[in-house]
Amino acid sequence: MNGVFYRIDKFAVPAPARDEFLMHMVCTHALLQAQEGFTGHSVLEQVAGPGEFNFVTIAEWENAEAFEQAQAAIAAARATANLSPQEMFERLGIRADIAGYKPVAA
Repeated sequence: MNGVFYRIDKFAVPAPARDEFLMHMVCTHALLQAQEGFTGHSVLEQVAGPGEFNFVTIAEWENAEAFEQAQAAIAAARATANLSPQEMFERLGIRADIAGYKPVAA
């Protein structure tokens, strides 16, 4: 797939899990920034509205191929650090909606 690729993750994070979740996000985004094809990211916290997801992360990649190649490096780094996001989410009661997106041509 050609063109910019976005990985947008939405999280429902219970208040007691906020600090640990954010610490994990800082580590994850440090890994992302070191990957070829990574062009930027944002971490957003909900401050208003009725939505169920109180955190959103948006990572921008040059293209889907760059994202896919980075996934292997990120998985290896997590394995080396003995870090499992899924285990942390289960332990802290965090729910996630994770997907890839591309811009819509107008």
